[in-house]
Amino acid sequence: MADKYLVQPDVEFIKEIRGLGGDSLKKCFQCATCSVACPISPDTKPFPRKEMIAASWGLKDKLISSPDIWLCHNCGDCSTMCPRGAKPADVMSALRMRAIKEYATPKALAEAVNDPKKLPLLAAVPAIVFIVIGMVLQVFGINWLDFTPELDAHGQIAHAQFFSTWLVDLIFVPLSIWAVVIFALGLKRFIGDIHKNALAEGKTNKDKIEIKGFLNAIVKVVPNILKHRKFSECGENNDRATPHMMVLFAFIALAFVTGFFFFVLYGLGIHGPYSQFHPVKILANIAGIALVIGGALLFKQRLDKKDEMSTYKDWYLLWLVLGLGVTGMLSELTRLAGAAYLTYFIYFIHLMLVFHLIAFLPFSKLAHLVYRTVAMAYNEYSEREVKKA
Repeated sequence: MADKYLVQPDVEFIKEIRGLGGDSLKKCFQCATCSVACPISPDTKPFPRKEMIAASWGLKDKLISSPDIWLCHNCGDCSTMCPRGAKPADVMSALRMRAIKEYATPKALAEAVNDPKKLPLLAAVPAIVFIVIGMVLQVFGINWLDFTPELDAHGQIAHAQFFSTWLVDLIFVPLSIWAVVIFALGLKRFIGDIHKNALAEGKTNKDKIEIKGFLNAIVKVVPNILKHRKFSECGENNDRATPHMMVLFAFIALAFVTGFFFFVLYGLGIHGPYSQFHPVKILANIAGIALVIGGALLFKQRLDKKDEMSTYKDWYLLWLVLGLGVTGMLSELTRLAGAAYLTYFIYFIHLMLVFHLIAFLPFSKLAHLVYRTVAMAYNEYSEREVKKA
């Protein structure tokens, strides 16, 4: 006897998915062309056909807890081959965004980050935080802001003279911990849910998740992620692989640079300044250039894709990436040029964007870096058969 499943449609969920970019989902008539066309869909319970019918019925719990929406890399092959123009790739993207909102806490902040009307308020948050904490530091005799230009040992304008290093670190260190905690809370539920889903749909025969085995799976998939191997298997959008890699490795390099100088400052007590020919500063500059070029290419590709739905979440991320790269490099160039006040202004904007990147990371589209990695690791751990390229 076939398995029985009680269908409980969620009309509000359907409206959400359509509002997040999946407005074409009702055009699907279940021909399965999308699952056949997808070069990276697993043989066992392939996507995105089943996700399309589930989304049409508003089966929220079945979709949000599915690891398959994360295995999709938004190649676009399915949308191109769809005879009805249902655009499964857009629907899958909308489902991922809805899942990010589901697992992020607090929900109100998740809603705000993805609401364009709340952008002015969110933009004001970092400025308010800097001013309030700066005023507290001032009470204790710590001068956190000084518009008087001051040169470092290399005869260059010092950023720390404008915004105190102590103030910046006092804000960004706890902020980074906040982002990690939010992700940890979300991933705890996420891993439990995708395992439950996999058991219910016969995607795995493992009764429980063993930590050692799961960590080994993460180690196995990370090289594929860094190489963007799945992108290279795509037909329609494989040209996204290069700019995606540029942005990814730029962020990794800049994270290393930040960690290095943080350790040197607080661990070794070396305050700098550092020459432009210092190896780590050279790495930072290369990463900054890569971030600008990669972000610009992604921006252009998004503009060129007239047949692909672009929503606020997409543009928010692209503007953030490009803004971080441009303000970072300009603050460096204007500093070397001796334009003190212009440097301070650009550096201030850069700090505000960094705040956005860290504070709202668990709630924005960029969170897919974490959830997709975990989903791919689970797919590896579950020993689910995957089609060969």
